Amino acid sequence: MGELSAAEAGLGLTFRDKTLLQRALTHRSYINENADFPLEDNERLEFLGDAVLDFVTAEYLYHRFPEMSEGQLTSLRAALVRTETLASFASEIGLGQHVFLGRGEEENGGRTRLAILCDCYEALVGALYLDQGLEATKSFVVRVIRLAVPRILEGEADKDAKSLLQELSQKYRRITPTYRTISERGPDHAKEFTVAAMVGRETYGLGVGHSKQVAAQAAARAALTRLEQEVLGEAVPDES
Repeated sequence: MGELSAAEAGLGLTFRDKTLLQRALTHRSYINENADFPLEDNERLEFLGDAVLDFVTAEYLYHRFPEMSEGQLTSLRAALVRTETLASFASEIGLGQHVFLGRGEEENGGRTRLAILCDCYEALVGALYLDQGLEATKSFVVRVIRLAVPRILEGEADKDAKSLLQELSQKYRRITPTYRTISERGPDHAKEFTVAAMVGRETYGLGVGHSKQVAAQAAARAALTRLEQEVLGEAVPDES
């Protein structure tokens, strides 16, 4: 029970039914190596948590963004509940250190594996729903996704610039743009990347960001501005 108490303290949660928490934290590799363990693994709770996350996320987005179309809401929800995002949520609350893993899985880096972190986060949501109901689960989930939405929206908006750059570059230059990392600076927790958007062999735009993706998207916006100016200039007849 000491391990469960430590998990509750670390996660900021208190379960009425401790077995639900223990099941949520139990990976199948632990069951495989401990045949006499009295509980099942977390896969059934993962199934439930996946459905609860979909609903809670959809409801939050529906009320938070009344101007968004159904397609935009669907895209944003998908970004919030994908494996990488849920694994990041799990990492933020230190979930990996509390998972019951088999020895082999732990030695192979299971505590930081995206799929395991994602599945365990879903299982934890499912367990919380069964233990304390929908409102408590909403409170737990929403305080995390509320912070993630602005980051995801920024990325989604920037993707439009990259798509448009590709479309215009192929149309007017018959070239598909490429992206090249120019430099990276700073410590691991605060890296800063500089990326170039290339049209052929020429640099059309530079972008800086705390990830290569964000930097590439910024470079695409700069390149798009230049390409649009060039295309506009080519369309103006020479009066000389």
